Amino acid sequence: MSSENRRSAGYALAILTFINMFNYVDRWVMAALVEPIRKDLGLTDTQLGLVATGFIIVYSVTSPVFGRMGDRKARPPLIAIGCAIWSVATGLAGFAHGFWSLFVTRSTVGVGEAAYGTIAPALLADHTPMERRGRVMSIFFAAIPIGSAAGFVLGGLANQYFGWRAAFWLVGFPGLLLSLLVLGVFDPPRGRYDDAHVPHESGTSLFATYRDLFRNVPYVLSVLGYAAYTFALGGIAFWMPAFLERARGLSNREASVTFGSIVLFTGFAGTFLGGFLGDFFLRRTRQSYLWISGIGTLLAVPLTYVGLTNPNKPVYLTALIFAEILIFMCTGPINTAIINCVAPAERATAVGLSVLAMHVLGDMPATPIIGAVSDSTSLAKAMLLAPVAIAIAGLIWIWAAWRGEK
Repeated sequence: MSSENRRSAGYALAILTFINMFNYVDRWVMAALVEPIRKDLGLTDTQLGLVATGFIIVYSVTSPVFGRMGDRKARPPLIAIGCAIWSVATGLAGFAHGFWSLFVTRSTVGVGEAAYGTIAPALLADHTPMERRGRVMSIFFAAIPIGSAAGFVLGGLANQYFGWRAAFWLVGFPGLLLSLLVLGVFDPPRGRYDDAHVPHESGTSLFATYRDLFRNVPYVLSVLGYAAYTFALGGIAFWMPAFLERARGLSNREASVTFGSIVLFTGFAGTFLGGFLGDFFLRRTRQSYLWISGIGTLLAVPLTYVGLTNPNKPVYLTALIFAEILIFMCTGPINTAIINCVAPAERATAVGLSVLAMHVLGDMPATPIIGAVSDSTSLAKAMLLAPVAIAIAGLIWIWAAWRGEK
C-alpha cells in the first residue's frame, strides 16, 4: 500500500466516520424527545413507534436502490446527496404540529441515510486491504454509538433549555456542510485489494445479483442474525430513555444523558474491542468475525435481562454497561463478515439488501410492537422482548460460524 493510497484511505476513513457520527445523531435525537413530543402533541406510544417505523420503512425500501447505484455510479456524489437530504428532513421535523407532519419528516430522513449507509462501507472496503478491514470497519462503526449518544445527550439538553423543536433544528440544518466534505473522497477501483479472480465491476443484472446473494448461505445467515440483533438494538435505543423515566423514575434530562453516556462509553469500547478481536483471531479461523459476534451477543443476554428487571440503580446500570459492551462488540465484525462474503462487484447491492432485510425483520416491527405491548401492559414488560431477540441473533451467528468451519 503506497503512501498516496494510505493518505487517501486515511482521509476517506476520517470523513466517512465523521459523517456517520452525524448520521446517527440525526437518527436518534428523536429517542431523547419521545416524552416531550408525546405530551406536547398528544401522541400515543403506538403512534410514536410508528414514527420510528416510518423512517425504517423508507430507509429499508430505498436502500437497495442506492445500493445498486453505488455498484455502478460514482460513490462520493451519491453520499453527498444523501447527507443533504437527511439534514434538511431532520430540521423540518422541528416544525411538526401533529402525527402526520412528524411522520413524513422523520420518514424522509430515511431517504438520505439509505444513500449513505449502503455505499460508505463498500467504498471503505475498497480503500482497505483484507487483513486490516476489521479494524477499519470498527473505527467507522464506532461512530454509531458516539453519534447515537450525542443524539440522546444533545436532544435532552436542547429540550431542557430550548424545547424539543429546537433540538431538531440544532442537529439537522448544520449537517448541510457535511455533504461538501465527502466530495473530496477518492473513489478507488472496486475490489482492488481483493482476489484477482473475483469480478470487480458489476456486469450482471439486478435479478442475477439478488439470485447470487440469496444462494450465498453465509450472507443469508449473517443478515438473518443481524435482523434479530437490530430488533433488539433498535427497540432498546428508541425506548430506553422513556423506560428509564417511567420504570426507574429518572427525569427526562437524566434519562437521556445517562443512557447517552452509557452508549458513548460502551459503544466506543465494545466496537473497538470487537474489531481487534476479529482481526486477531482471523489468523486462526476465517470465521472469526462471526464467532466474535455470536459469542458476544449470547453473553449479553443475561446481563440485558438483569438491566431491565432489577430496580436497584447501581445493579441495573452496571448490567446495562456490560451488556452494551458485548452487544456493540459485534458491530464491526458482523459488517466485515457481510462485506467479505460477497464479491466486490456486489458489495453496495449486498449492503442495500441487508439493510432492507434486517430492518423489515428487525427494528421496523420492534418499535411499534414494543409500543403496542407497552400500551396494553407496561413498558417494563415490553422491553423484555429485547433479550429474546439478542439470544436469537447470537444463536444464528454461532450456527453460521460453525457451518463455515466445516
